[in-house]
Amino acid sequence: MSTPLYQLKAEFFKTLGHPARIRVLELLSEREYAVAEMLPEVGIEPAHLSQQLAVLRRANLVVSRKEGSTVHYALTSPDVAELLRVARTILSGVLAGQAELLADLQAVQGEAKPSS
Repeated sequence: MSTPLYQLKAEFFKTLGHPARIRVLELLSEREYAVAEMLPEVGIEPAHLSQQLAVLRRANLVVSRKEGSTVHYALTSPDVAELLRVARTILSGVLAGQAELLADLQAVQGEAKPSS
């Protein structure tokens, strides 16, 4: 029996569920990067970056190519960059809604304070 699509989607989103992996994908949304270029941008140890890149490779979200001793990474599809853009749009809406709610709560609290 085949795996249900919702389960595959859950596994896919689990793969994305790490800040370092998201940061790597954001960088690669701009252009191809060598591992050494990514290190200062992602801010993790080389071994940890290597592990995160391996997870992304196994999920077929990134591809690598070797040029001499340098390994370069790129996204497998521009759809990955589009997914990150959509996520940013969704989060912006959620955060704007939360900011509006906070402002409303603060206004109500201000009205409830006794005058001195």
